Amino acid sequence: MTTAHPPSPQSAMRLRELVFGAACAAAIRAAASLGLADRLDDEPMAAQELAAALEVEPGPLERLLRALACYGVFTELEGGRWAHTDMSRMLREDSPQSLRYISLWCTEPWTWEAWPRLDEAVRTGRNIFPDLYGKEFFDYLHDDAGASARVFDRAMTHSSRQSAADLAAFLDLTGVSTVVDIGGGQGHVLASLLDRHPDLHGTLLDLPQVVAGADPRLRPGGSLADRARLVPGDCRSEVPVRADLYIIKNILEWDDESTRRTLRNVVGAAGPGARVVVVENLVDDSPSMRFTTAMDLMLLLNVGGAKHSRESLLTLMREAGLRVGDVSPVNAYLHAFDSTVAPGASTIELEEVMVPAVTPMVPVEVVTPVR
Repeated sequence: MTTAHPPSPQSAMRLRELVFGAACAAAIRAAASLGLADRLDDEPMAAQELAAALEVEPGPLERLLRALACYGVFTELEGGRWAHTDMSRMLREDSPQSLRYISLWCTEPWTWEAWPRLDEAVRTGRNIFPDLYGKEFFDYLHDDAGASARVFDRAMTHSSRQSAADLAAFLDLTGVSTVVDIGGGQGHVLASLLDRHPDLHGTLLDLPQVVAGADPRLRPGGSLADRARLVPGDCRSEVPVRADLYIIKNILEWDDESTRRTLRNVVGAAGPGARVVVVENLVDDSPSMRFTTAMDLMLLLNVGGAKHSRESLLTLMREAGLRVGDVSPVNAYLHAFDSTVAPGASTIELEEVMVPAVTPMVPVEVVTPVR
């Protein structure tokens, strides 16, 4: 027993708060589920008024608000009135920076079953999801958890739109006339780039059921369709497009072998000197380390994946034949690794791949990978 260094009262209080972290997450989920932030407008309201508008009990609602206010989500004013804070406004569905669906997604029912098994995942090094539900994570979402899948899709759509805008503002596309968004989901990054650069042409490459639900701006009749190509395919098997710039955002988080295959396929398709920008969350270099490391642990639990450190990603990119230049933050939780294909690294000689201007699509319900 260690007695030489007794903990400070502040440390003990902080640890007590941390072990009740589930209460904070549950309180945010309750606020998001109830639509609390949407009911509270710019004018402060008493808990009694809010309760009437939400058709809930005023006493428990005030207890919920008080708990949330401890974390800066809502604030109490004189006279028992409640008002918005920067964080509570992001729980509104109509906020441009809305995190309502992210808040719901990260606290979905399955998460409460998975997190207590983290010690098992750490001991074994594998995901525990099949043991819990009898199937892999995305199969479970598609087959058994339609409501959760829809929350996931909305959460990823909101998150992707926000990060796409940040990335489009960040990237210097001087000298770039063609771009490919590898595994780009609904194509929010590609759409943001095409919208920002009127002379740019681009391709979205993702699984058939994913590109079927591409951003409407990229589809036939969309405002960007004449400069966009939708190519169904799996980047782990082939990248059948040559371009000046390849963007790979938040898809290299499964196992190292699939990451190597994807990077080699990109290098094989690109000509020497082509630019490859990999955008990822880092677990060792981020202003948002608590968020990124939590995502890393969730990936371990649900799919057996992992977020990268700076060095692990640099190593895999160099192995694939990429010369990495700048590594720069895009926002508080994403970094961009800007690289070029080294001379002689390309092992596949491709002519310009001819694909239809727009691939015919059948609308489907899409559940996209985390972006």
